[in-house]
Amino acid sequence: MRNTTKISKSFIGFLIITVVIWFLITLSKVYITTITLPVKYAHLSQDKILQNEPINEIDFIIKSSGFNIIRSRFSNQMIEINASVLSKKATFKYYLLLKNQKNKIQRQFRSGIEIQEISLDTVYLELGSLISKKVPLIPNLEINYHIGYDILESEVIQPDSILISGPETSLNKIVKIDLELLKLEDVKFDFSEKVKILRPENSKNLKIRKEFATISGKVEKFTEGVFEVPFKVLNLSKEVDLTSLHKTVKVYFVVGLSNFNKIDKNSFEVVCDYTLSNENKLDYLVPKVTEKPSFIKSFKVVPNKIDFLIQK
Repeated sequence: MRNTTKISKSFIGFLIITVVIWFLITLSKVYITTITLPVKYAHLSQDKILQNEPINEIDFIIKSSGFNIIRSRFSNQMIEINASVLSKKATFKYYLLLKNQKNKIQRQFRSGIEIQEISLDTVYLELGSLISKKVPLIPNLEINYHIGYDILESEVIQPDSILISGPETSLNKIVKIDLELLKLEDVKFDFSEKVKILRPENSKNLKIRKEFATISGKVEKFTEGVFEVPFKVLNLSKEVDLTSLHKTVKVYFVVGLSNFNKIDKNSFEVVCDYTLSNENKLDYLVPKVTEKPSFIKSFKVVPNKIDFLIQK
């Protein structure tokens, strides 16, 4: 049994050595084969930009030893294609001939690898003029305020617009850029939140210099007030003797506490246009607020119809 074990180990060792020698001999031989490598496009004109992704892999027929071929297949090598000299085919269509760059491409391969043929003769590129334009940022808000609280003024977006660059054909389709949803609950204090700028669909070739914007707002407790305000009747001819059943109206308004004391009845002007009632054959006047403080949140006039009589 001991002799049998020794013979088996010797045989296995001999077999391994034989396989290794055969493998080395095989890999040292020269072969012609096809390998596929990724490519990138360099030296594009600064005023041009790719509008669509061009072909990104090319097959090369190469001649080399088995060692070099295996290394090439498992390497992360990327072949650079010079796109500085292009021929124009149509408005946005350009092309280049790979055979004109064979020597430059050859120098990028490992020593001992010879390019026999490039399977692709012509590469087509779709290029557009690189332009820039400013577009507004559009917020997406879901803000619920605590009872009795509200935003004092409109939310502030900083920046409110951004500069984007890209192909003319792509930029012409973009008139705005959306912001990520900002959702806040039970808000009763000032807020300032960073939100992501969302890239438009199919915008790989666009350059957007900012990733985030800030949305902020001043929040305050609001209260309601009311003033009794006299109104004027406009466009009333001298021939018409009009008597209204009311001489004043009540203006109810909602305002932030910090601004409440800035308002009095003289802050409002209410008018009724007799022409509107006459032309529409109405037997009442419609009061409208023509002047009011800019910082009030909302208002309403009571009554919203004023009956009148015409004395003949």
